[in-house]
Amino acid sequence: MKRIASIIPLLVLLFVVAVPVALHAQGKKKGEIVMKIGNKVHLFHSGNVKAQTEIAVGDVLPVFRTSGKMPEPKEVGQVKVTGFISEHYIEGEIVKGEAKVGDIVKSAKSGLLVQPAR
Repeated sequence: MKRIASIIPLLVLLFVVAVPVALHAQGKKKGEIVMKIGNKVHLFHSGNVKAQTEIAVGDVLPVFRTSGKMPEPKEVGQVKVTGFISEHYIEGEIVKGEAKVGDIVKSAKSGLLVQPAR
């Protein structure tokens, strides 16, 4: 009985210390890339129409994110188009908010997948 009585305070201390740490770590994903204002990004366009015909250098396009909790896309930032890399890749710079890998930049006719610049 004395042995159980001495273990209980240690278990309580463990829960008091471990639970807040676990809850804090739950909000962040390991290895998640977050791009903020001023970061360069590459936007992937997989459509049949060349990206250059839909988007012009200098255009500012909104960045949208969907999450498991919210099926509706939410605007989380804006990207300014700075140039074209190839037929399917556009270079941009984040001018407002943030972007994560997998976010979608929407133009008038299509969506572009956000990727970090290399």
